[in-house]
Amino acid sequence: MIELTLNGKPTVLEVTPDTPLLWAIREHAQLTGTKFGCGIGACGACTVHVDGVAVRSCLVPAGGVAGRSVTTIEGLAAGREQLHAIQAAWIEHQVPQCGYCQSGMIMAVAALLQSNPRPSDGEIDAAVTNICRCGTYDRIRSAIHSLAAKTEVPHG
Repeated sequence: MIELTLNGKPTVLEVTPDTPLLWAIREHAQLTGTKFGCGIGACGACTVHVDGVAVRSCLVPAGGVAGRSVTTIEGLAAGREQLHAIQAAWIEHQVPQCGYCQSGMIMAVAALLQSNPRPSDGEIDAAVTNICRCGTYDRIRSAIHSLAAKTEVPHG
């Protein structure tokens, strides 16, 4: 059993310590917004925050997050009725096409904006290495820059 804080709530996951965090989140916590993409940490579809840092959950053993705070896409916004600023920007800039990679992409962007509220294109490219098969990278950059231009910078 792994005890952690999941999306702000104390949680116990009944998994072995070597179970990938991705599967603990999806199969045991029933939070399916975190997606399986490649299983080798290359695509970023499974990105979550561990203590505020973006990580590829397919590579992290559940035992490695014991006692720590994990935030998934479901925990990013303040409740179900209100979108996070990044999610709203995604809609405004029509970022998603198929949408499969977007939860991981949004989590990577949230971590970037937390540490660098006004990133350049180069800084975005270096920090957000998630793969989007639909190729919406220009829209992603536009959405990020629109957030950076606002007075209040989103935190996640």
